[in-house]
Amino acid sequence: MELSETELVATALRCLYPNYRQPPFVLERGKGCEVWDHSGRRYLDLCAGIAVSSLGHAHPALSRALAEQAGRLIHMSNYFYNEPNVRLAQKLTAVTKMDRVFFCNSGTEAIEASLKLARRFFFAKGEKERFRVLAFEQSFHGRTLGSLAATGQPGYREGFGPLGGVTHVPYGDVLAVERAMGPDVAAILVEPVQGEGGVLPAPPGFLAKLRQIADARGALLVVDEVQTGVGRTGKFLALEHAGIQADVVALAKGLGGGVPIGAMLTKERLSEALPAGSHGSTFGGNALASTAALTVLEVLESEHLIPKIIEKGDHLARLLASLAERHGKFVEGARGLGLLQALVLKETIDARDVVAKLRDAGLLVTLAGGRGLRFSPPLVVSVVELDEGAAIVDRVLGAL
Repeated sequence: MELSETELVATALRCLYPNYRQPPFVLERGKGCEVWDHSGRRYLDLCAGIAVSSLGHAHPALSRALAEQAGRLIHMSNYFYNEPNVRLAQKLTAVTKMDRVFFCNSGTEAIEASLKLARRFFFAKGEKERFRVLAFEQSFHGRTLGSLAATGQPGYREGFGPLGGVTHVPYGDVLAVERAMGPDVAAILVEPVQGEGGVLPAPPGFLAKLRQIADARGALLVVDEVQTGVGRTGKFLALEHAGIQADVVALAKGLGGGVPIGAMLTKERLSEALPAGSHGSTFGGNALASTAALTVLEVLESEHLIPKIIEKGDHLARLLASLAERHGKFVEGARGLGLLQALVLKETIDARDVVAKLRDAGLLVTLAGGRGLRFSPPLVVSVVELDEGAAIVDRVLGAL
C-alpha cells in the first residue's frame, strides 16, 4: 500500500536515527536541476546533494549505463578485477596525472586511506616517529575517527574522546605552517577551497608554498578534493589553478554522480606504502559504482562541461556579488570558485531560517561555515537556472 507524504514523514521520524534535521517532505524524483516532492511540488536544486550530483538528476547516459551494468554484474569484491574498475583507474589516473588509485565508498574513506598511507609510508622507511599530520582550522575532512581528528572544527569533534596526531594551524598562514613543521610531520593535509568551513578559497600562492614546504621538509602533500574535484571549480582538480601536483589526492562526491564512490590517488613512489592486507574496502571499486564514475567522466568530456564551468561560475559570482550589494543590511559578502560559491550572511542573521525560507520559496541550497548560503549546483546547470535561483534569493532577502 502506497504511503502518503505525511505517513512517510511520520515513519521517518519514528524509525530513522535522528541525527539529521530534514524538513517535513519527501523528495521523489528529479530531472536535471529540478526535483519534485511526493506531493508534486517542484524545487530548483542548486546544492546537488552537496556537490554530488554532477550530471544533475536522471541524466539519460548515467541512468542507462547503471541499468545496463546492473543487468551484468554489480559486485564481486576486490578479490577479483572487474572491467569497469580497471577502465576507470586508467581514465582517472590519466586525467589527474597521478599514477595509482585506491577505490572506496566516500570522501571520509578516501581521507582515512590517505592518512594511513602517509603514516605507513614513513613507518616502512624506518621513520616510525614520523606520524603527525598538519591540517587547518575550519577544515572538514570527514567523520570517521581518523578524518575527524584532521577536521579543524571543534564542534564536530566534541564528545568523541581524545583524537591525537594532528596539529591545526590557521588556513592561509604560511608562517604558522613553517612554525608547526617538524621531523615528525608525515603530511600536510589541505583543501583547495574549504567547503564546510564556509567556501573559503586558498589565498593566492598558498598551495604552491605548501608544496615547497612539504618538499623541503620531506613530508607528503595530501590534497582533499572531495568537494572541489571532478571539475567543480573549472579544472578537473582545483589544485590545477595553483599549478602544482600533490603526492596524494582524495576524491569522492561528484565522481559517481550520485552513486557512492571515493578514490585515493597517489604518485608511483607511494605504491608500496600500503602492501596487501594493510588496507581495504569491501565495496570499493565495485562494478556498478565504477560504471557510474566512468560515465560521469565520459559525459564531462563529451558535453565539454568543464570549460563551461568557468563561464557559469563567473556568472554565478556576479549574481551573488550583486545580491550582496543589494542586501548589504543582511549580507557580508560573496566568495567561491567555479560552481562552488557562497553568499555569506551577517552574524546577526539566522542563516538556518533563511535556508528554510529559500526552501519554502522553491530553492534548495545548503549552509556552510554557519553563515554561508552555499551554491554547489549540478555541473549541467544553465545560466537561466542560476538567474532563477538568484531571483528567489533576492525575493527572500528582500522580505526579511
